[in-house]
Order: sequence, then C-alpha cells, then structure tokens
Amino acid sequence: MQQIINKYGIDGVWHFTDGANLASINQHGGLLCYAELRRRGIAIPAAGGNDWSHEADAWAGVDEYVHLAFIPHHPMLYLAKKDGRIKQAYWLKIDRSVFFVEGIRFTREVANKSGTQILTVEEAKGEIDWEVLFTRTDWSDPTIKARRQAAEKSQILIPKTIPLEKIIGKMNG
Repeated sequence: MQQIINKYGIDGVWHFTDGANLASINQHGGLLCYAELRRRGIAIPAAGGNDWSHEADAWAGVDEYVHLAFIPHHPMLYLAKKDGRIKQAYWLKIDRSVFFVEGIRFTREVANKSGTQILTVEEAKGEIDWEVLFTRTDWSDPTIKARRQAAEKSQILIPKTIPLEKIIGKMNG
C-alpha cells in the first residue's frame, strides 16, 4: 500500500459529517462506527445515513466500520444534503496512516449496496481505480468521466474507530 500512497501522493482520506456532529466527535474521542455508537447509546445529532442505509449497513456487516472516501467528494453526501439529513457539511481529513490499520477493508462502490465486494488491502491494490482518483485526467472525456464517477463511490472501511489525533483537517463541504 505504501507504493500506491507514494505514487499518487495521497496525504489523507476523507469523512463527511454535519457540523452538528463535531462536538460529539470531539467528546467521544474521534469517529465511531455506527454499531459502536449504538452500543454506547450515543445519539447522532445529524446522521448522514437514513434508517434504510443503517439497516443495510448492519445487514452487510459494514456497520462495524467507519466509512471514508478517497477524495472530498462522494455521491452519498449529495444524497444526504438533498434529503436534508446534512445541513452544514464538513469534510474531515484523516491521516493516511489509517491505510495501515489492522482489518482495513475497501469497496469499489457504496459499501452497503447489495452484492458489493469487500476488498482486502491486496485486492484493493488492483481493484480501486487509483489513477482516475489521484491524477489529473481529462474529465470531459466520457470514458474517463464514467470511470471517475464510478471511482468516487469507492470507500475505505476502518474497523470500529478513528481516534481524534488521526483527524488532521476540516473543510466545508
């Protein structure tokens, strides 16, 4: 994985949230997976997911992971804003060291979609479209645009929690 990080200059990955959640993230020491939030009885002030997506996460077994995006753009944020679940979006930049967390997994599409393959690090090296995510390409080319739109759905799954010290930046979304 280090070769990919170096090749594409990846200095971090991203998690979107609503500004209403920032105090809770600080209070609880970082980002917690949805299952951990439930176990601890922590109410989410502004959940990015709806009931259906939380149920789909549990069914797919991905509620035990914090979901991250490779770039600060993901179609799930668009849907959360459109549905009014996210009003004041922020992208939290997560240190690239999370690529080396034990149990990390990846997906090429939204993790809770039926039939989505959960990838190991080794599988992700060959399955994620790193080039279209991290290099300047001609996005007006329909083929490249389609690759980019597909790659933007990719996710990084971090088991249980991302400690506060791994959150290295924040920007409006």
